[in-house]
Amino acid sequence: MNLIHESHSRLFPSKPFPYQTHVEYNRRLSDFNANIRLRGNTIYLHLNLQWKDIDEEIKIGLIQSLLLRLFKERRTTSNIQLYNNFIKNIPILTPKTKSDPILEQSFQRVNERFFDYQMERPNLQWGKASFRQLAHYNFHDDNVTVSSLFQDVPLEVIDYLMYHELLHKFYKFEHRNGRSAYHTREFKEAEQRYPNQKGTERQLNLIVQKKCRKSFWRLW
Repeated sequence: MNLIHESHSRLFPSKPFPYQTHVEYNRRLSDFNANIRLRGNTIYLHLNLQWKDIDEEIKIGLIQSLLLRLFKERRTTSNIQLYNNFIKNIPILTPKTKSDPILEQSFQRVNERFFDYQMERPNLQWGKASFRQLAHYNFHDDNVTVSSLFQDVPLEVIDYLMYHELLHKFYKFEHRNGRSAYHTREFKEAEQRYPNQKGTERQLNLIVQKKCRKSFWRLW
């Protein structure tokens, strides 16, 4: 029995498995990423090559999570809990190979001010000039990415974005009813403790609006 069939059988023990399967490990997906899709009668599973040597019980949890998303159902299993615990601990094992002087200085300020120097530095990089995703923390590669829109803004704005993403690294996520919750009550309460949080949010929004207008006029 292959991994997809095994994962499905444990997840839906009373349901038949009328599918063909195709599993592929590759380097095209980002670290510890995976995706699944159903075409006709075949389930296609693609996994980043790093999954190849990971314990099968953890991989079953990953596949079960993907199957639930594919079939639009919610539930949890011991394998899914095992998988989520594995994901939460990836940052400890991830090499720190990416950095940027501006972002690293921001990390140091935020780590000193809010985390008492207890936060391990993640990978730090500038991303595309995105107006939709201003910053992002990726558990799979312990990476904070900040939109390059903010390379020339006041430091307090960069620090606020950094603080938000480090809260994700600190609080991780909770898995409930088949879904992962990232903005928990604890997270929101901590975010609101940022000095002048509302004022900094307004400043952030004004910067985005101004840069968006400039981008619009350049297009025309």
